[in-house]
Amino acid sequence: MVNTSPSRVDLSKLYPFELDEFQLSAIAALDAGKSVVVCAPTGSGKTLVGEYAIHRALAGGKRVFYTTPLKALSNQKLRDFRETFGAENVGLLTGDISINRDAPIVVMTTEIFRNMLYGTPIGEVGTSMIGVEAVVLDECHYMNDRQRGTVWEESIIYCPPEIQLVALSATVANSDQLTDWISQVHGETELIYSDFRPVPLQFSFCTPKGLFPLLDETGKKMSPKLKPKRAQYRPRGANQRGATRPEPPSLAFTISQLSAKNMLPAIYFIFSRRGCDKAVNELGALTLVNDVETARLKKRIDDFLDRNPEAGRAGQVEPLYRGIAAHHAGILPAWKGLVEELFQEGLIKVVFATETLAAGINMPARTTVISSLSKRTDAGHRLLNPSEFLQMSGRAGRRGMDDQGYVVTVQTPFEGAKEAAYLATSGADPLVSQFTPSYGMVLNLLQTHSIEEVKELIERSFGQYLSTLYLRPQQQELDRCKLELKQLETIVSDIDWKLLTQYEKLQGRIKEEKRLLKTLQSQADDMQAGERAIALSFAVAGTALTLKGDGSTLIPAVLVMKAPGSGQFPYFVCLGQNNRWYVASVADVVALRGEIPRLQEVDGLTPPPELVFKPGQARRGTEESAAIAQMIPDPAGLPDDAPEVYAQKQRLNAVQAQLEAHPVHQWGDRPQIIKRQKRIEMLQSEIDDRQEKLDRQSQRHWEEFVALIEVLRKFGCLDDLTPTILGEATAAIRGDNELWLGLALMSHDLDHLDPHHLATACAALVTEVSRPDSWTRYDVSEPVLEALSELRRVRRQLFQVQRRYQVVLPVWLEDEMVGLVEQWALGVDWLELCKNTSLDEGDVVRLLRRTLDFLSQIPHTPHVSDALKANAGRAIQLLDRFPVNESVE
Repeated sequence: MVNTSPSRVDLSKLYPFELDEFQLSAIAALDAGKSVVVCAPTGSGKTLVGEYAIHRALAGGKRVFYTTPLKALSNQKLRDFRETFGAENVGLLTGDISINRDAPIVVMTTEIFRNMLYGTPIGEVGTSMIGVEAVVLDECHYMNDRQRGTVWEESIIYCPPEIQLVALSATVANSDQLTDWISQVHGETELIYSDFRPVPLQFSFCTPKGLFPLLDETGKKMSPKLKPKRAQYRPRGANQRGATRPEPPSLAFTISQLSAKNMLPAIYFIFSRRGCDKAVNELGALTLVNDVETARLKKRIDDFLDRNPEAGRAGQVEPLYRGIAAHHAGILPAWKGLVEELFQEGLIKVVFATETLAAGINMPARTTVISSLSKRTDAGHRLLNPSEFLQMSGRAGRRGMDDQGYVVTVQTPFEGAKEAAYLATSGADPLVSQFTPSYGMVLNLLQTHSIEEVKELIERSFGQYLSTLYLRPQQQELDRCKLELKQLETIVSDIDWKLLTQYEKLQGRIKEEKRLLKTLQSQADDMQAGERAIALSFAVAGTALTLKGDGSTLIPAVLVMKAPGSGQFPYFVCLGQNNRWYVASVADVVALRGEIPRLQEVDGLTPPPELVFKPGQARRGTEESAAIAQMIPDPAGLPDDAPEVYAQKQRLNAVQAQLEAHPVHQWGDRPQIIKRQKRIEMLQSEIDDRQEKLDRQSQRHWEEFVALIEVLRKFGCLDDLTPTILGEATAAIRGDNELWLGLALMSHDLDHLDPHHLATACAALVTEVSRPDSWTRYDVSEPVLEALSELRRVRRQLFQVQRRYQVVLPVWLEDEMVGLVEQWALGVDWLELCKNTSLDEGDVVRLLRRTLDFLSQIPHTPHVSDALKANAGRAIQLLDRFPVNESVE
């Protein structure tokens, strides 16, 4: 249950302007003591709901935690809230930065909030949560993020139910499912959904001929004017589809179209760093600002460079004076911050940015341009998905400044108006769960919860909720099978199944006895056929025979003559008792009746001239042959069964007698009972199979959790289910693989390293170099290499155990690029450092900040040596200087 008596705030005093309907609905739900999921387009005013929760909490002397997915966004919110609520009322927690942490409003990354909850028994308010009335989960759609998504789910699951949650999300297809899940795991939650945009969007398509409306009057289909014309005849060498590839508009032409139509400032999305930098250079000396703006830009930029002389870069400064900039992960964060500030003030007219700018940072523009509708990913080249397109297009239209926002898609050789219209008219993608247990999760939960409680928590994940929905049809079919089984078992409850089993065994014996009889009969027939063949070769005219007739009939006959055959045996020309002539092969003779005296009357008898001497031929006899046919005796004297055949028939008859004498044989509804029994067996098999598959799918997360427990046991982090000293140390660490980092810190291999060497070794443990062609001219020092070589054995062992339990978590050990960290710790100049590596400045900063983040955890990690803690503190001092340190002022 959530807070049932929250404070109320006078809206007319707080907001002198008219609020949107969805904002009023969200405020009413909060005042009613409910949690809310506010799902609305980017730029629609969702943040106002979070700010209202803050105003209300302050009015009642309570606190609010405001969480964001990114440090940069947390820093931005800190600045915004200081202006709104006063600096003394706002604090910040981002892992390596702690400012005014006991303030009534604390901005933090969602991960920090999750970490707070780890130390609190579920359902209770820990010391860090005292007085907290509400927690705002900004950018809640980040649950879709593969790396960070788990943090949101854990935060919602672990949050005490008396604390209201304010989840702010961009539009997603399954916001109702998200709301229902939060209601189940946290408390009563209301969905506030809006697809209304205060600044409507107009979609355009740019070709070398100009800028055209992308959609028709309805806004639901591609404009008919953009439909491609029928492919015309093309010369040899054009593409195989019958038309040359469409030509994209030049960058300068596209920008000129935007400028001419008063559609600047614009964010121009390009999906590569190099593409953004190239676009800046491609515009040459183009100026997009007037004289007044130029003067303001010059002052702001020059002041920044005076304070941060190392931040300026050739190719970045001069275009910025002209209102043009690039923004991507490879650029120095401090420079990116300047670009963001200038853009928000309207001094930058075009920013060429990768899609990371669309995530979280408040940088709206009048226009967004999407240069390509496809991009490269780890899984190959693919079309943008609707949510990616929505996230970028949502940056268009500045509330309170623009009557309309513009989204421009650009013709490329590979995508055109058809793909653009599809994305512009598609709804948002659904949220999916990225819930993935980690070593840190296992150890932290087992420190404060029983295994039963932990299992219950894992089964409360959004992933489990979605699995339950997905598996509902399978569960319904399983329930139907169980119901049918129960009904059938009731119908046949008075059946003596023991008797029926005996009867079925007798039926099985009869089947087997018949099979044996058939085999023995066949063997006897083969033997007799061989004997007959030999006897027939010596048979003379007048010998009595028995021939095969149609079906099971037998024909008494007499041999009249032999004719040349196709094999080693001749054909036999016979007269049947029915006065018909037959030409037979050895196989057609059933019996040779040598005990009957030779019929001498056939001497001189000749077959009709039309009879062809081929097996199977037959002709009618004459009156002369009829007299002889009457003399042919009946086949009463056929040979008896072979002894083994006779014995088998006797056994078969005996079993048949037992079957007929069995009580079950007298049951009138025996066939129906047997049919029901088979159905029961089939249903039971189907139920077992479905249940096994259902359990396997529904318990996937728990099985992953159990696998992590087994790995932790192998390395001595758990004594049964209780964290050991090593486990407690590992539980305090945050990283991609906490076990690997814990093993490294507790190995004592790092204890003796000097601070600059320790920083380098720590960088090796947390760094992944994504590009294999990356290089640096700085070598790693021998003490660091020696320490890392000691850890390689542990790393190999960890890989092996993880593979055995199917755990897929990275175990980084980068020993080439981290020479940069050592040189930076030794005081090398920033410009000099960047000259000696292929990494972009932003990548170098990210490498150093990841190292700082890990180093900052060491002093707070229990059981590591005092020397290691002290050296970590000194290493932080060596690394944490401009431009690596984060400014939040």
